[in-house]
Amino acid sequence: MSLDSLKSRIPDYAKDLKLNLGSVIGNSDLPAQQLWGTVLATAIASRSPIVLRELEPEAKANLSPEAYTAAKSAAAVMAMNNVFYRTRHLLSDHEYGNLRAGLRMNVIGNPGVDKVDFELWSFAVSAINGCGMCLDSHEQVLRKAGIDREVVQEAFKIASVIQAVGVTLDAEAALSE
Repeated sequence: MSLDSLKSRIPDYAKDLKLNLGSVIGNSDLPAQQLWGTVLATAIASRSPIVLRELEPEAKANLSPEAYTAAKSAAAVMAMNNVFYRTRHLLSDHEYGNLRAGLRMNVIGNPGVDKVDFELWSFAVSAINGCGMCLDSHEQVLRKAGIDREVVQEAFKIASVIQAVGVTLDAEAALSE
């Protein structure tokens, strides 16, 4: 199970996805921990068993145990936060924004890895889950930490390609049943 195995499963009609997958992962300028943490967190967020099974072993091999756990934690906490904050933002009654969230998010304050890496992974998961408030919040933290726009864009490029590959392969699996 690997990136090459995943690429081999992509149908011919989605050749662009195959090329993009190889490019955003294989040619990334991100440091290994940022890259593979983003890959793992977005593979989880994609909800595609195929994508996760294929990419997780390579991510695990490229991450420290702490970074591996932190990337999974980013996917988990953002699955909750993206629904909560997206809903709060979409409601026309803005008074919900004044209410206390009352949700535990301790891992954000102490993720066990460099805060910038965790923010990048949280940002990428938020791109998949479509929470504008979370995207803005994490992007602002990253930019204040000195992270270039190109790095932020790299994270949402990875997220977009992994999500598209997951949708495509899951659709093919469903159609072949």
